[in-house]
Amino acid sequence: MTSSTANMYDIPLKTIAGDAATLNDYKGKVLLIVNVASKCGLTPQYEGLEKLYQAHKGEGLEILGFPCNDFKGQEPGSESEIASFCSTNYDVHFPLFSKITVLGGDRHPLYSALIAQQPDAIGEGPMREKLKGYGVERADKSEILWNFEKFLVGKDGKVIARFAPDVTADDARLVDAVKGALKA
Repeated sequence: MTSSTANMYDIPLKTIAGDAATLNDYKGKVLLIVNVASKCGLTPQYEGLEKLYQAHKGEGLEILGFPCNDFKGQEPGSESEIASFCSTNYDVHFPLFSKITVLGGDRHPLYSALIAQQPDAIGEGPMREKLKGYGVERADKSEILWNFEKFLVGKDGKVIARFAPDVTADDARLVDAVKGALKA
């Protein structure tokens, strides 16, 4: 295991309930790490993420949701409000963590590590152009574009792929990558 991988596993996190955690809790599993939001046009992706989780959790998939309010204030709630929203509206059972920042100088160290390993997203569709129409433009293409960007991390702790926000959980590219990682 490389030192950057070991460091990623050791980064302090907090569960949505406020308990201390790290990715060490998920060592040896395939991880799909997603920055999520409750008031976004992409919020219905929770449903597909939960379906993917239910279909593959027995094989070692963990989907880890990290609420983020970096994008036009689309995750304004408290941790308890976010947990309640996800449970009530989307019956989410995959682990959720406390709200973090994924952009700029205050970016959470986990996201710095993920981006360093995989600066380019797969499947970037019309979202970047659509966001420009709303005055949102990322000069640095390695920055997180929007809510629901996804990082696939292999059992060895290395980032296998990064998927743009408009790649849904049932997209063949993502599903095939998850299945491949689970078989590896």
